[in-house]
Formats: sequence, structure tokens, C-alpha cells
Amino acid sequence: MKVEILTPDKSLFQGDADVLTLPGIEGSFQILDRHAPMIANLRKGTVVVKNQQKTENFDVHGGIVEVLNNKVIVLV
Repeated sequence: MKVEILTPDKSLFQGDADVLTLPGIEGSFQILDRHAPMIANLRKGTVVVKNQQKTENFDVHGGIVEVLNNKVIVLV
């Protein structure tokens, strides 16, 4: 799936991921390839982007995530 992690100032990440772990308001959750469409609020925590080559971590202070058509946009 395609993933974009954006702040008001810059893009933190753009690329492919196999698993995305997010700090949801009611607890952490994962998004996998071909996930159903959704929108969710995020709390302070760590966004983890995993693919076959590497794992990247991004500390966030809240935000929102949208999943649509196998593309994930994380606004933090």
C-alpha cells in the first residue's frame, strides 16, 4: 500500500508499506494492505512503517489518518 505521512511544513515519509502501526485514540492499531476505507484520530505516540526492507519510526503528537483505495494519508 502507498503511505504518506505529512506535517503542515513537510512530508516525513512517502513510499510503500506492508504494515502501518498507529497510535489511535483508543489504543494502537494496524493497517494492512487492502484495508477497508476508514478515518481515525491519532494520539501522541509512534507511527511505525514496516516493509520488507526496513522499519521506520515517527514520533507524533496527534493527528488523523485516512485509508482509501489502498492509500494511507497520515496528517500529523
